[in-house]
Amino acid sequence: MSAQIDVSDEVLSGEAVAIDVQPVGFLLRALGAIIDMLLGYAVFVLWIFLRIWLLDAGVLDAATDRIAVVSAFVVSFVVLPLTMEVALKGRSLGKLAVGGRIVRVDGGAAGFRHAFIRALLGVLEIYMTFGGIAVLTGAFTARSQRLGDLVAGTYSQRVRTPALTTHAPVLPPALAGWAQVADVARLPDRLARRISQFLQSAPRMVPVARARVAAELLAEAAPFVSPMPPAPPEHALVGITVLRRERERRALQNADRRAERLTGRRVGV
Repeated sequence: MSAQIDVSDEVLSGEAVAIDVQPVGFLLRALGAIIDMLLGYAVFVLWIFLRIWLLDAGVLDAATDRIAVVSAFVVSFVVLPLTMEVALKGRSLGKLAVGGRIVRVDGGAAGFRHAFIRALLGVLEIYMTFGGIAVLTGAFTARSQRLGDLVAGTYSQRVRTPALTTHAPVLPPALAGWAQVADVARLPDRLARRISQFLQSAPRMVPVARARVAAELLAEAAPFVSPMPPAPPEHALVGITVLRRERERRALQNADRRAERLTGRRVGV
């Protein structure tokens, strides 16, 4: 049974190649938004204390006080997040904490227009409703996009991903004799890819599922192997993969040597 692949989060490059990107999850996105929201409120509260001091000192009167309050609201909840997102290229204090960055839905860098739209709508969905609208919108979108993201055409992309580790299977010592006489034909690309993915993820699988998947893959590979490895299914898959990899490597080396000889003859003519 083939698994269906969800391509809703795929980004296509200019050559129509799918780029593997991951959006920041809902909980991490919410945590980053809370950090940014608290920063905005902190700046606004600091202004309130400063305003009280200026009023007591007689620096502000009734008219200038109203203008200053509106200006502080705009600076705290619009200018501050807009400036940080533009200056940090799609990041903010909260996004730095959770490892996210705002990008366009096509994977490109977000610009001033996107940050401006997000900042304006952020006043309504984050600061005026204490994040209520953003939470409702993010909970029902595939990429945890808030209302500002949907209007601006952006989402939060994960940029802090674990480093990929290379996994090169090694022939089990018990199969050394089998490898001397075995014949492994070229496996179908899809089957070879599934076996490779299984061997990489096997240590993280539940033992029952691990054994079941190994047996199923070995049954699919059996028509291409003679004789079958005298080992448990997972070890047999490792042996098949290693043997086929070595034979393909030798075939490529032989092809390179033939090409070098032909090139040398042509040059000498």
